[in-house]
Amino acid sequence: MAVMFRKCLRASVSPAADGNKEFMKIGVLALQGDFLEHKVILQKLGVETIEVRLPKDLAGLSGLIIPGGESTTIGKLAVAFGLMEPLRHFAREFPVWGTCAGAIFLSQNAKKEQPLLKMMDITVERNAFGAQVDSFEADLDIDELKKATGTDDPFRAVFIRAPIIESVRGNARVLSRLADGRIVAAIEGHLLATSFHPELTKDTRFHQYFLSLCKK
Repeated sequence: MAVMFRKCLRASVSPAADGNKEFMKIGVLALQGDFLEHKVILQKLGVETIEVRLPKDLAGLSGLIIPGGESTTIGKLAVAFGLMEPLRHFAREFPVWGTCAGAIFLSQNAKKEQPLLKMMDITVERNAFGAQVDSFEADLDIDELKKATGTDDPFRAVFIRAPIIESVRGNARVLSRLADGRIVAAIEGHLLATSFHPELTKDTRFHQYFLSLCKK
């Protein structure tokens, strides 16, 4: 079992493609949550996409998306499937984007005892806006997103039982805030966290932005 784990771990950081920098294969963690919605957008953008459930599924990926859902459940299933260390190893080398619950899972601290990857130097407050009936949409002006995609329009963000990024430290920095100043998107190197659900809109720009990180 230990030998198999080490083989999977080594495979998880193998190059995306030999001699072809334009090739990309993006994984979507498919343990729980709205992973299918991410797949639909990535496929619309013409990107090869696979569902990740086991360490071996990380092999050859250019990047990984951790979807929204229930962060505690995602964490417990990642532990059960032996994914915690392979995911951490992958995130040290390749871009990872966590949306909503995925942002919680990536964080150093979620103010609740639960399995976390602890890869991004951010503190997240779960369900910061209340229950699902308190879901809302907001226009976000994100300069880095506009530069990466060559557009000037604000991004219409969907918040569903959303967390707030309470603080960023170290090399992490703020990408976007609500009008009241609360942080809803952050980046640390090649790691990206958003409180909202870009996969639930027709706007593909955030996925394009993530793909630009994967190309780098």
